[in-house]
This record gives sequence, C-alpha cells and structure tokens, in this order.
Amino acid sequence: MDSSTLPAVAEELLREIKKAFQETSHVPDELLLGLKFIFGPCAVPALDLVDQRSVTRLRSPSGRILYQVLGSSGKLYTCYSSCHFCTCPAFGFSVLQKNESLLCKHILAVYLSRAMGACQELSVSEEQLANILLAEEEDEG
Repeated sequence: MDSSTLPAVAEELLREIKKAFQETSHVPDELLLGLKFIFGPCAVPALDLVDQRSVTRLRSPSGRILYQVLGSSGKLYTCYSSCHFCTCPAFGFSVLQKNESLLCKHILAVYLSRAMGACQELSVSEEQLANILLAEEEDEG
C-alpha cells in the first residue's frame, strides 16, 4: 500500500482486510467494525462503491497511475492515492477545510478495492491521462 498519509492503525486495518480477503474472499465482521470505527460514516458508502465495482485504476505506458471512482451520484471523481486526494466536494470540505475526516468515501473505496483486488483496470495513453488531469484543473478554476 502506498497509503503513507494514513495513520498506522488505518494502514494496519487495510493490510488485515487484504489478508482476510485473500484467504476467505470476504471481510470478517470485526474488520468491518474497525473500518466504521476508524473511518466513520464514509466506511459503509465506500464498501458499497467497492461492491458496485465503481473503482477503475488507470495506468499509462510510463507507469503513472490514478484512480477514477464513479460516485453514487453518477459523477466520476479522480483520486490520487499517492498523495491522498480526491476531486469530490466532500473531500474539499470535510477533509481539507474542517479536518473532520481522514478521507472521503471515494479514496477509502480505492484503498479497499486495492485490498480486495476489485479495481477495474484500464490502460490509457499519456495523452489521455494528461487530458484527465487538465479537465480536473479546469473544473476547479
């Protein structure tokens, strides 16, 4: 996991989930409770996104990776797990401004999808990747 911006307890929980999922193909109740305890109200919606296979990992020929998550509203959000950032309004408000949450449901869905091997994979060209990044920038400004 390159989730180095998460607290150690959260990283450990994600490792436990990955191990349990590899062994049994499901996440035991005690780990689900841990998710709710550490990540609060975004845990269940994040699991729903994983169940719906809403997370796509985009990889360019140079090895650059970013994730796109189809939100429950039908909007596509871009998540950068390497720097722990999402383009959704909840991330900007709850995580950055108010410092109420560790992350939004989209980033948690990325971490969980990686742990459970549930990411859809998509190869994109460097140009397509650049266009996604530029489109996000235009939305902001």
